[in-house]
Amino acid sequence: MESTERGEREMLRYEETEDDNVSPTDLSELLKEGTKESHDRAENTQFVKDFLKGRIKEELFKLATVALYFTYSALEEEMDRNEDNPVFAPLYFPLELHRKEALIKDLQYFYGEDWKEKIQCSEATQQYVDRIHHVGQNEPELLVAHAYTRYMGDLSGGQVLKKVAQRALKLPSTEEGIQFYVFGNISNAQQFKQLYRARMNALDLDKNTKERIVEEANRAFRFNMQVFDELDKIGKSLAEAHDGGLPVHDGKGDLRKCPYYADKLGNAGPSCPYQGTVALAKQPLVQLMLATCVVVLAGAAAWYMM
Repeated sequence: MESTERGEREMLRYEETEDDNVSPTDLSELLKEGTKESHDRAENTQFVKDFLKGRIKEELFKLATVALYFTYSALEEEMDRNEDNPVFAPLYFPLELHRKEALIKDLQYFYGEDWKEKIQCSEATQQYVDRIHHVGQNEPELLVAHAYTRYMGDLSGGQVLKKVAQRALKLPSTEEGIQFYVFGNISNAQQFKQLYRARMNALDLDKNTKERIVEEANRAFRFNMQVFDELDKIGKSLAEAHDGGLPVHDGKGDLRKCPYYADKLGNAGPSCPYQGTVALAKQPLVQLMLATCVVVLAGAAAWYMM
């Protein structure tokens, strides 16, 4: 079992192959070397480690899919915006790479046709989304960093996660729920990645811009790790809810922020425990019973103090 997990972890790395024509100053090589540490840290987040071991609950996988939907919606919106921009145009492969439509299919599978009404962008994901929009609109030369971080990972380690999710969640063999990982218009992932890296290396970029792109790629990894950490915390709250404890929702603000409620989205199951408790406490009969208990306890306390 340990050897299998170790093998899957190794496969998570971008499957770089030796190329005699690659120079250490090429963007693909700078990104490969410059993001190694970030890649290692991302692999070692608790969420990813649990995922690789098959310890992923459907409700948490659903929330991860929601985060991906908002992330790729932003990324692909900015890629569309810059499809003719020479600093990004050579890397524009909408037919082969775009994931938004695939994610919509996954959300329909998990949440139903009214999925849009049942999801919400989380705080960590929103920060990631905001950065992508800023880059696309103000520093489009950095957009390659976000595209590289996401799509090259999806075509490499993402295929490992696909198998793990399908096995752990007992998803259909017809690949419903994991369409995100299915690249139907790429017949050979390895060859496509080589083409993509060659296109990156052909971009007309100076040394300073390349360094900024590597820095932005590391920033993209940090955003992803923040999303992973957020999901890990939600997972722990869900575990507490399932064990009979109350999650950390205080009844204020948007109910969808309650992890327990997020767990039940799309189902006819119970609502947030906090909200249910408050609603119960407002019932006249319950209020009378509580008042009686208070009087009895107060009398007992007074007797004890005498």
